[in-house]
Amino acid sequence: MKVRVGEKAPGFSLNGFSLEEAVEPVLLAFFKITCPTCQLAFPFLQRLADRGGPRIVGVSQDGPEGTAEFAEAFGIRFPLVMDPAAAGYPVSNLYVLTHVPSLLLVEPGREVSWTSEGFVKADLTALAERFGIELFAPGDRAPAFKPG
Repeated sequence: MKVRVGEKAPGFSLNGFSLEEAVEPVLLAFFKITCPTCQLAFPFLQRLADRGGPRIVGVSQDGPEGTAEFAEAFGIRFPLVMDPAAAGYPVSNLYVLTHVPSLLLVEPGREVSWTSEGFVKADLTALAERFGIELFAPGDRAPAFKPG
């Protein structure tokens, strides 16, 4: 991932969502529907959203139909926007992504304050704690790390 903490996130607009217009922190969550690590991470991201975490916007590298099936299968209710393959994944390429899931917390003014790639339980725990949330419960099937 090209964008680092402390840097300005590239602006973009997809499917009615504009990063430039965000007035609250936004967690961008780039994913592919066939990615097993994304399938592991996204229900925990939904839990984060449900418990009062940051606004989350999923950026799908798949089409609308498959993305809708993914959302239904994994209980995802936060907004999902399409980074169109037909256009060569313009937003994913703007961020120079090499792994999914790739997560970036973007503050108002587009400053990146947190990033993570793959599933890193310690990273997600730290993000949740920042919002006063206990993300993982005893008995959750959550490995310490799963590469994306």
